[in-house]
Amino acid sequence: MQHLVDTDQFSLAQIAQIIEDANTFKLKRPPLLLRDKVIVTLFFEKSTRTRSSFEIAGKRLGAAMVLFDPSRSSTGKGETLEDTFATLCAMEPDAVIVRHSENSTPQMLADMQVTPVINAGAGNYAHPTQALLDYFTILEHFDGEPRGKTLAIVGDVVSSRVASSGIRLFMRMGLNVILVAPPQFMPELDLPKYTSLDEVLDRVDVIMSLRAQLERHEVPHFDNYEAYASQYCITEERLGSRDILVMHPGPVMRNIDISDAVLEDPRCKVLEQVKNGVYVRMAILKLLLLDA
Repeated sequence: MQHLVDTDQFSLAQIAQIIEDANTFKLKRPPLLLRDKVIVTLFFEKSTRTRSSFEIAGKRLGAAMVLFDPSRSSTGKGETLEDTFATLCAMEPDAVIVRHSENSTPQMLADMQVTPVINAGAGNYAHPTQALLDYFTILEHFDGEPRGKTLAIVGDVVSSRVASSGIRLFMRMGLNVILVAPPQFMPELDLPKYTSLDEVLDRVDVIMSLRAQLERHEVPHFDNYEAYASQYCITEERLGSRDILVMHPGPVMRNIDISDAVLEDPRCKVLEQVKNGVYVRMAILKLLLLDA
């Protein structure tokens, strides 16, 4: 039984297979490979893109998707998470897709070894399917040869599970990763760190902007979002004519993370990331529920 808690559980051959399958699915809708499978989504946090993307991915492959709402479950009556999960698994689903605020939850559920567990985002540590779809988008942009390119992750890096998973995958796949953030938003990682966005623009090939999660910090670091945006918003004035791929995992805070104009710029691939997310998640479901 194989799980996806983070991308390091996939071999390089498996990652290559996911990329190949996602490419195939994007070119042509596949047969209903998972028509006899039942997949449960178990989201303890709000989600638009990830949850909907998994639902569409599963249905495109023919799987039956069961959407479990924890707010209406017996967890509200004192039932433990482990008991809720065990109860669901007693109904013999073929996989459970889980999102939770605690870093350790997906691994804890996977360790129960009752059904494949797919991490759809946990705490501030891991969001593996986002990392894989972002890598797929980068591969497409650079015609399959992103090794040696420099990617800047900009914003609230320390709070971001997208950044955390992405850093591990991107470095494994040969990209150079640098971090751009105010000191309070910077994690303790052995990577090049910069506080000025303007300082790095001439040396990067990709900018991954992150949502400014000011609400996650107990001590305010900026008087308001406008003060943050003046230093870290990706604008046309900042980009100039540079050939830089602009990405964001969403939801984008307009004119704080990325300006309206850049969101309409062909260098910005935010909606392409969303589209690619469906195909990559289809490939992940195929790998875990069929190939494995």
